[in-house]
Amino acid sequence: MIKRLTGFICFIVLSLAVRAGEGEYAVSRIPNTLLKNANSVVRQDLTIYEIFSLTKMRIRTKMAITILNENGDRFAQLVVHYDKLRSVESIDGALYDANGNEIKTVKNKDIRDYSNVDNISLMDDSRVKVHEFHHRVYPYTVMYEHVIEYNNTFIFPSWFAMGSSLQSVETAVLQIKGPAWFKYQHRTLNFPAGNPVVTEDKDSKVAEWKVSNLPAIVREFGAPDIYRFSPCIFLSPEQFEIQGYKGSMNSWKEFGLFIAKLNAGRDQLPDHIKKKVHDLTDGITDVREKVRVLYEYMQQNTRYISVQLGIGGFQTFDANYVATKSYGDCKALSNYMYSLLKEASIKSCYTLVYAGEEENFFLPDFVYNRFNHIILNVPLPNDTIWLECTSQTLPAGYLSGFTSDRYVMAVTEEGGKLVHTPKYGVNENVEDRKVFATLDEEAGMKIKAVTNYSGQQQDFYQNGIRQMAKDKIKEWLGKRFDLATYDITGFDYAEQKGAIPKVKETVDLEVKNYATLTGKRVFIVPNILTRHTRKLSADSTRKYDVEFVTEYKDVDTVEVSLPAGYALESSSKDMSISSRFGKYSSGVKFSGNTLYYYRKLEHYSGIFPAKDYPELVSFYESVYKADRTKVVLVKTETPLKGF
Repeated sequence: MIKRLTGFICFIVLSLAVRAGEGEYAVSRIPNTLLKNANSVVRQDLTIYEIFSLTKMRIRTKMAITILNENGDRFAQLVVHYDKLRSVESIDGALYDANGNEIKTVKNKDIRDYSNVDNISLMDDSRVKVHEFHHRVYPYTVMYEHVIEYNNTFIFPSWFAMGSSLQSVETAVLQIKGPAWFKYQHRTLNFPAGNPVVTEDKDSKVAEWKVSNLPAIVREFGAPDIYRFSPCIFLSPEQFEIQGYKGSMNSWKEFGLFIAKLNAGRDQLPDHIKKKVHDLTDGITDVREKVRVLYEYMQQNTRYISVQLGIGGFQTFDANYVATKSYGDCKALSNYMYSLLKEASIKSCYTLVYAGEEENFFLPDFVYNRFNHIILNVPLPNDTIWLECTSQTLPAGYLSGFTSDRYVMAVTEEGGKLVHTPKYGVNENVEDRKVFATLDEEAGMKIKAVTNYSGQQQDFYQNGIRQMAKDKIKEWLGKRFDLATYDITGFDYAEQKGAIPKVKETVDLEVKNYATLTGKRVFIVPNILTRHTRKLSADSTRKYDVEFVTEYKDVDTVEVSLPAGYALESSSKDMSISSRFGKYSSGVKFSGNTLYYYRKLEHYSGIFPAKDYPELVSFYESVYKADRTKVVLVKTETPLKGF
């Protein structure tokens, strides 16, 4: 008994000694609830905004992250951006082992400094400082501190407690310190009660938001943007200044007036371009046709190149610059198109948008600078023509999934005005495919598929395939269809411009052993090319709503010519599936030596409550099975060659 008691006491003493030797960032100090589902853990995130004047602001950041496995390594790197509007004053940091013991510190010689210019930028003063410890002994912790000085208050970054899914947060704090006269707006989402804590006197004001012990989020299929369910703070200054330009975000109207002031007088065209505008349009009476003609002229005579120098990241180059150089960024090209239309006596609006596929999160009742791109809109009495001026291929009036179905700020003569870009629905985003196939006596198949894509279903042609080399197109085609093996014997496509653009694609394929031969019978899947591939697992603990931003419709008509001497033995009944997520129908007919198949799938957009997720699982499962239903053909008594 004494011996066992002595051993137990030694164990306690040893444990206390180890605990005493642990550092602040020891992994053992992380609560188990924060380790679950996490690849990394934010141990400490302290961000402090210090405002000194409308032209001087400092942001201090201290971030410590424990990396638990190789999937968390991407968070171990420090990346700090700077340019003429902000400078990096200091960078410090250290690397710690699993026990929280310091291994090494940041040395200036190990901080790399790169130009942040991409391959579509001609001039850009954006640069980036990067540091990484290149440590791969798990778990480990990196801690970085850095200070950025801003020479403006227009750039007033929003703040997010969680940077990613599968990352938990121990403590995250945002402080904003400034003089009492400096006013700003804030909108918090998913914050606990009691935030912010504000202290102030006659000269200064400090606001602090804090969250603790946030478990890692596991992203569920179809879950909305992380902003909708993780703590975040959107910020905007009521008054600001940037390189001599003062403005306000008290209202969308005032924000728009600032953008107008920033770009005032930059719409002057050289005389030869003015003459060209009149040569092209003076004989046209229809406004829509004038817009189309000038838009196509602009597309044919300019190209997109990013030019970002200082305030040039927000202020457009003038129209004369684009006319002379024949290039510009989204601001410059939109302003140039605005100037062409103005010369033709057509009003248009320079329009700010947050662009990106399915990037439609926006707070319309909160004025803030959530924009990264410029487009143009031409308001008509009963309609609006939207113009994507960076594209050399999109037709006038069509925006694509890059900027459709979201709030934007149009800069009008009265100031900023929130409007909404068009949403393309199931009747616009259509894939209409006709398949003509011949089954030979060895169960091989020759296929000709003629497909008409419209709306967002044809965007991939606009976004990439027209730039692909022939070998890349063949590689892409080789992965497109849900067939075991196939050879591509022909491919072509033609574009049709319009308010809803279309692409007609023709593909010729040869497939060996498409059908299955068993004695007298042939087993064949009549849905040859358009099969739903996604199956979902049931989840009784579904947490988040389901959001689909894009909706579409697929229609397939298939004709399969068969060898003579076969009759239909069995086939599934006509299918009809209806769900709040979409509709599906399919059917098979047999006549002479031809098998006919019809299929239609409509997939809807919207935000659906988490409780409806089982219905989505069931809908996908039903469609998946229906798309793979086989038809059985049986040989008649008449002898046949080959079979």
